[in-house]
Amino acid sequence: MKRAGRYRMKDLCDLTGLPRQAIHFYIKQGLLPEGKKTGRNMAYYDEAHVERIKLIRQLQHERFLPLKAIRAVLDERDDAFSPVQRRLLKDLKQRLPATLAHRDEVRETIDAREMTARSGLVKKDLEEMAAIGLLAISRGARGKLLVAQDDAWMIELWGEVRALGFTRELGFPASVLAIYEEAITAMFAREIDLFTKRLSHLPADKLADMLDRAMPLIGAFLARYHETKVKNFFAAL
Repeated sequence: MKRAGRYRMKDLCDLTGLPRQAIHFYIKQGLLPEGKKTGRNMAYYDEAHVERIKLIRQLQHERFLPLKAIRAVLDERDDAFSPVQRRLLKDLKQRLPATLAHRDEVRETIDAREMTARSGLVKKDLEEMAAIGLLAISRGARGKLLVAQDDAWMIELWGEVRALGFTRELGFPASVLAIYEEAITAMFAREIDLFTKRLSHLPADKLADMLDRAMPLIGAFLARYHETKVKNFFAAL
């Protein structure tokens, strides 16, 4: 029974529409704080837990953010940035071009099964890409699997890599992409730290223009430097 804004796990499930397994999964993943334990198998939760679960569900099923991205959003809400930095980032988002910032509250979706089939992949590839945080999968009407339309390029590119001969049988499941996800995530965290510490005094419109112009150059640098690493490796043999 609910008492003075305190909920048991059953109450939390009723209020959010989630099974207890999903809520425990959120807690295990660090997306949701644990409840206040009052016994070995008893804990109480409050309104903050309800609101956070609703936010997680919204980010999963409307914005199609992977769990790692959701954790980053929640960290930001939990004061990873100062109030001044947070206001700047929100203002900056409104000024960035659509190629760098989602404008719509709900992202357009496509049929995930059809997308994987066209790319020569299978459902397991999609599940592995979701498990390592590259994209998010949701269920639509009649259980249809959905992914965000602007994430489809990842599925298509992995299908092209598979077509080159990098098969699951040779030891290349989609989960090997974790090395790139982890590297880019770590790099991006350092970029954001650098950005907010050194550029937060600039106007948002100037920052938006700088980022818009710099992103293609940074992408070119990463691609060329990766090739340089490969060349240097073989040159040293």
